[in-house]
Parts: sequence; structure tokens; C-alpha cells
Amino acid sequence: MQIPAKADYAIRALLTLAASDHSVSAEHLAQEQELPAKFLGAIMSDLRRGGLVTSQRGPEGGFRLAHRPDDIMIADILRVVSGPMAGVRGMRPETLIYEGDASHLRDVWVAVRGALREVLEHVTLGQVLRGDLPQSVTRFSDDPDAWITRTS
Repeated sequence: MQIPAKADYAIRALLTLAASDHSVSAEHLAQEQELPAKFLGAIMSDLRRGGLVTSQRGPEGGFRLAHRPDDIMIADILRVVSGPMAGVRGMRPETLIYEGDASHLRDVWVAVRGALREVLEHVTLGQVLRGDLPQSVTRFSDDPDAWITRTS
């Protein structure tokens, strides 16, 4: 699974907002995380429409989290900016029907979605900010094999 730049940038910007006690401009968020400002501006609009941030215009304007950092799951952010997790060809895995030798492949895709949810639906912005990750994450990140990229 690839995490698109849009999702990575959204999470990084929201972590910066979570660490701030005042409104922050999109330009400042882009500078703080070394992100392309124009692209981040579009992402912030998506996050506002998705109800994760609020915005205010004017000299004291900018973005704020719409909820406490401990109430925003990483999965919530991914769904707002990237859509459903673990889609297959743009379809939900439970709707797929495979025939013949591939008849059990749907079960694999549903399990992949379940594994993603096990991590992403149980990690909040606040936990990432504090480095206080739940066991559902650390059981994977503590495994030395998880740090090795496999290409074949």
C-alpha cells in the first residue's frame, strides 16, 4: 500500500496545528513542514470540508483543529483526503466477486483493510504528537522485520 503525498502532507499539517494553541496560516504550515504551499492550501480546504479543521479569515486568521487532537484518528484524515481505505480498483473489497482459482481473494483484501484499521483507527493525532503510540502500532514498529523494505 502506498500512502499518497496528499495524505502524508495532511497528517503533517494537522500535527503542526495540534501542537499550536492559535490559528495557523496555510503558508506557515507549509513552511513549518517544508511542503508545497499551493498543494497544501488545497489539502487544507479538503480538511475543512471534511470537518477536521476550521478556518478564519483576516489578520488573526488561519486554521485550527475542529476537534481535540486525541479525538482525531489517523484513519479519519486518510478518509477525508484519500477516500476509503484498502479499495481494490476503486471498489470496496466486500463487493468484489472472484471466480475459479481467485475465489478466496476477496477474503485477503478484506483482511488487509482490517489490518489497516487495526492501526489507523486506533491512533490519534495527540498520540503521534506525544509519541505515546498504542500497542496496536508498537507491536508492528517494534518488529525489526517491519523496518526492512522488500522489493520481491
